[in-house]
Amino acid sequence: MLHPTLRRLAGGLLILVTLFLAPPVLADMAPLPPGVQYVTAVEGISEYRLDNGLRVLLFPDAAKPTLTVNITYLVGSRHENYGETGMAHLLEHLVFKGTPSHPNIPDEFKQRGARWNGTTWLDRTNYFELVPASDDNLRWAIALEADSMVNSFIARKDLDSEMTVVRNEFEMGENSPFRVMLKRLQSIAYDWHAYGRDTIGNRSDIENVKIENLQAFYRTYYQPDNAVLLLAGKFDSDKALAYVAQSFGKIPKPSRVLPPFWTVEPTQDGERNFMVRRKADEQLVMVAYKVPAALHPDATALAVASPILAGTPTGRLHKSLVETGKAAQVFGFQFNLHAPSLALFGAVVKKGEPVEPVRDAIIREVEGLGGTPPTAQELERVKLQVQKQWEHAFNNHEQIGVMLSEYIALGDWRLFFVGRERVAKLSAEAIGAAAKTYFRRDNRTVGIFQPEDAPQRADIPAAPALSEVLKEFKPKQAAAAGEVFEPTPINIQARTRFAQAGGLKVAMLPKKNRGETVSVSIRLNWGDEKTLFGKKAIGDMMSGLIGRGTDKMSREQLSDARDKLKMTGGFFDFQTTRANLEGALRLAAHAMRDANFPESEFEQLRKQFITGAESQKNEPNARAGELLGKHFNRYPKGDWRYSSSIDETIADVQAVKLDEVRALHKAFYGASHGQVAIVGDFDADATLKVLQAELEPWKSQQPYNPILRSYADVAPAKLVAPTPDKENAIFLARGNIDIKDDAPDFPALQVANHIIGGGQISSRLGDRLRQKDGLSYSVGSWLTAHALDNAGDWGVYAIAAPQNVAKVEAGMREEVARALKDGFTAKEVADAVEGLLKLRLQNRAQDNGLTRGWADLMFLDRSYGNWVSASDRALSAVTAESALAAARKHLNPEKLSIAVGGDPAKLPKQ
Repeated sequence: MLHPTLRRLAGGLLILVTLFLAPPVLADMAPLPPGVQYVTAVEGISEYRLDNGLRVLLFPDAAKPTLTVNITYLVGSRHENYGETGMAHLLEHLVFKGTPSHPNIPDEFKQRGARWNGTTWLDRTNYFELVPASDDNLRWAIALEADSMVNSFIARKDLDSEMTVVRNEFEMGENSPFRVMLKRLQSIAYDWHAYGRDTIGNRSDIENVKIENLQAFYRTYYQPDNAVLLLAGKFDSDKALAYVAQSFGKIPKPSRVLPPFWTVEPTQDGERNFMVRRKADEQLVMVAYKVPAALHPDATALAVASPILAGTPTGRLHKSLVETGKAAQVFGFQFNLHAPSLALFGAVVKKGEPVEPVRDAIIREVEGLGGTPPTAQELERVKLQVQKQWEHAFNNHEQIGVMLSEYIALGDWRLFFVGRERVAKLSAEAIGAAAKTYFRRDNRTVGIFQPEDAPQRADIPAAPALSEVLKEFKPKQAAAAGEVFEPTPINIQARTRFAQAGGLKVAMLPKKNRGETVSVSIRLNWGDEKTLFGKKAIGDMMSGLIGRGTDKMSREQLSDARDKLKMTGGFFDFQTTRANLEGALRLAAHAMRDANFPESEFEQLRKQFITGAESQKNEPNARAGELLGKHFNRYPKGDWRYSSSIDETIADVQAVKLDEVRALHKAFYGASHGQVAIVGDFDADATLKVLQAELEPWKSQQPYNPILRSYADVAPAKLVAPTPDKENAIFLARGNIDIKDDAPDFPALQVANHIIGGGQISSRLGDRLRQKDGLSYSVGSWLTAHALDNAGDWGVYAIAAPQNVAKVEAGMREEVARALKDGFTAKEVADAVEGLLKLRLQNRAQDNGLTRGWADLMFLDRSYGNWVSASDRALSAVTAESALAAARKHLNPEKLSIAVGGDPAKLPKQ
């Protein structure tokens, strides 16, 4: 059976307190049996330990002529693995199916007039029998539990029959709105911890679990070192220990190591709500809060808070909801568990009556306890209730076994006695402080059970068999195969045809592709430093609106046309097929040339820009990059090269007017300057005619000149971007370099950077900060150089836990210093050269990589045949000596500016 707590709305308080444990008097006891050691005693309960690890508790009580034998195993549903939910409970059922020596356990119970059962809960499983007191019954019960520990059948035939019994127990729970709600609440309150799974398990797991899994689970956890045996009632202690030693002592100490349980539930970061709709005759509201594990001091205060809030008839919820007629019943309890658990409050509401006001009232009362701590009368009343319940349990040995099982699962049976002292000393202020800490909005999970006669469910059918799916399948004719194409710079150059379409440079590389695919890249160059001043946000909005409407087509029509033309990508970089290339080029030209910038699309894009920018305000990467950009900025606001803050970007976009966008497009956009590259399966002559017809007449009204930067020596700085409540931090380091990409030593510098961090994981920084120190998941370096100006830069990036940022910086500096001091090995250089050349080859092997490459090269009046070939040769010629010389010349770690973004509460103090 499942834990009895699930069969009531609120049970007795399980509260931990501290107390002094006095040593027992052993003068009248006989010598202990071999292999049995005395451990401790508390108020009439004595603990012993066997050599095999079994703990034994004796609680003699001659007041009643009965005897309770209870064994608790420290295994519950939280120990189950994926696909095995419900296995701990199912195993409990199978243990009663017997052993070779006890083939019919229920019949033996009947013959001896025993009351018996087993219960399974999240942290433990227990078995007990209550029998008339006699030496024979004592010896029999001990022998039975010892035999069941290691010799239970756990057989396939028993699983087949008992599975349907357990499934029926599952179905019984599905009839209970309370049980269904509790199951849903657990699953929603917990993200990762096994407490999020109901002990009864998932139906399909119950029906399909393998007997081998059950047997392995049994052999792992049903062992003496994972169990506590309790004997309570009328018996002779000496005889009891002798019987225990005789039956359990022969079980060897297991050699296996129990699997560790390391999952820790993360802090909840917002209120969670759920709704259950089923046919029923009552409504339920449940509000739960995560609370510390039972051993934590706050757990006691919170456990006492439950009856103060939900007790009947004196609790605050009873008075505010039941006495006012808003609810029929209220309840509240707290799970007493090994790991952080739940404090739950709820109410039963008559069907048809409003449930939301009840939910709001529960939240208001529970979360208001921190501001209105218990009165002296409320606290004294609960203390009396706790004392009464404790005495009732302790004075009834017939109940003590099941009750102590809960505390055994926490780690020590003596925790049962943690009641009087701590509760007696508990203050209203302590309860209020605990309530204020844990009973709060973002730690809350709220559920409502809503009766509904016709729920709108969607039953998901099982997938059909593969054979069924494939039986009607008839493959179509294979797509046309592509040619073998060698992406070497010389071959690319030889296969490429060059032309002009007005002011546009055109590169066309026809080749046979599988599926007749073709890739296109279009670059339009417009404006200059002077004419574009103050127009950056306008230009960004204009570019973003291309493809959102023209003078002839709406955004929806453009989208449909793209699909019909098999276009993937945008209008500037896209892929299509040979048959659709002409239409795709005409559509792209139309979208760029004839854009009409609908006001509705303009406002949508503005909102998207602003929302996207606002979403970065507390992102470490964005904020650290913002600080670094500001530190290196040399240009006035309004300049196209100005580094804007997030707030400035938002303000600039907010200020853009639609007429400004239209005017910019009319004055600047055109095909007077730019590049078009096409690679793939197409007819070059026909394609050139389309480009010339569509783009040649389209002229730019304003002059074009590239906007260049220049090198500047920027003083190093340490910058911190506070981003509260972020678990991850970013480390950025940057220094400017006076270099162009045609510098003789640039290839050597590329190799040095690749070895230091450009190879990411396969680099010195990757080896140090990720592989060795384990500080960063993503770490590397970058190197930037341009063709038209000398504004180069070099930098390092790494993500890390905020508290590890200082270690990241130290490791980075040590590795860079080591590289500059000791240089690089010949193998490192050879591997780096090979890796960089392969990356270039892989890029050229992709048609879209070739189109972008040709567009960039034509912009610079370069080609694959001269520039790229020479660059590859220069890279191949790099040596360890030249790489070190380039690194020493250009990389100066002392000039690096550092920007860190992270939670200021966790970042190292500057």
